[in-house]
Amino acid sequence: MDKRIGFGSVSSSGHALTVPPEVWAALELDNPDAIVEYVARDGEIVLRPRVAVHPDDAWFWSPESQAAEREAEEDLAAGRYTTFENEEEFLAHLRAAHIR
Repeated sequence: MDKRIGFGSVSSSGHALTVPPEVWAALELDNPDAIVEYVARDGEIVLRPRVAVHPDDAWFWSPESQAAEREAEEDLAAGRYTTFENEEEFLAHLRAAHIR
């Protein structure tokens, strides 16, 4: 169901749209990383708020990477991790675990 929020104005000289404060707040456009996606649908223009992700960072947001992140956070919270005093200790640990 549609929720009518407000009206804005269009400037043909600068190809600009004025977004009313109610829409700005509803779409949380005060986020410094916010962008708006314009979608043409059945004679309408739909604005969808988005947060830009650099293509080099898109892998991080894949379902698999997010699942791995959640698992890592759970391990950290449960104390399931090992710390090392230096690089040599870390490498010795890897060699002992047969990880190369």
